[in-house]
Amino acid sequence: MTNSPRHHADEVHEHDRGLSHDLKSMLSRRRALFVFGAAGATALAACSTAGSTATSSSTEAAASTAETVSDSTCVAAAPQETAGPYPGDGSNGPNVLVESGIVRQDIRSSFGAYSGTAEGVATTIELNLQDLTKDCAAGEGMAVYLWHCDRDGEYSLYGQGITEQNYLRGVQVADSAGRVSFTSIFPACYSGRWPHIHFEVFDSLESAVAGEDARLTSQIAVPQDACTTVFAYDSGYANSVGNLSKVSLDSDNVFGDGWDAELATVSGEPATGMSISITIGVAEKSANTQSAPSGPGGGGGQPPNGAPGR
Repeated sequence: MTNSPRHHADEVHEHDRGLSHDLKSMLSRRRALFVFGAAGATALAACSTAGSTATSSSTEAAASTAETVSDSTCVAAAPQETAGPYPGDGSNGPNVLVESGIVRQDIRSSFGAYSGTAEGVATTIELNLQDLTKDCAAGEGMAVYLWHCDRDGEYSLYGQGITEQNYLRGVQVADSAGRVSFTSIFPACYSGRWPHIHFEVFDSLESAVAGEDARLTSQIAVPQDACTTVFAYDSGYANSVGNLSKVSLDSDNVFGDGWDAELATVSGEPATGMSISITIGVAEKSANTQSAPSGPGGGGGQPPNGAPGR
């Protein structure tokens, strides 16, 4: 992020003090006439110089803008993936998208009729959206519904003991840069699945909160080194340590067919907070077809409650 230029609206410039006042206090009438004559010639020269400078500055600014545009990278389209059995979007049981309060940045706590907070390593999850139907322009105005499992590998609204919780679910609208950000926790690794985050992209907030017509449904893969670090730091992720050792991106039933467009970048430290970020290319809805699962029979791992994990 760049800071906005500072505008000194209250600064008093020399030319704002009043020319007639200065002349009356400093010069005689004859001296004033002389100054006016000399000033006229100087002003003409100054205008010429200023015009040249302005033209040069405009040219440089245009070149800089062109360079910035040419340096922008158009990413590959994120593949369509399964929403899994715990989407909470109305396609399999509860629909959290129609609930008041779902549009929020901090998703660590439940909202509405529920209360409770998910424990785990604090994590910021940031998605930068590119609209591939508009020459990779920022996906301003798109809405993202994001959800993931808790520290125990359970999903709110479905998991054992947390059917009366709706934490780790939320909706955000992309800003002018196509960016959405959520404050959450680091997701666990449950049996048979690589650590991941689910999301759906809608063309507008209206579509999102209606819980219908998602343009893209996909998943984010979390890098192994970050997972290893977090799971070793927080004992609440103890089960994730063993689960992670038994799975790989290659063997995962979602990412096994390729993960280049789905692998996030992670920074930070568990003690002070992690940051997961990724740029998502959003193709037109008709182009988003789900690839065949790579696992046997299209199955997946099993979260602690025993239901098929996606």
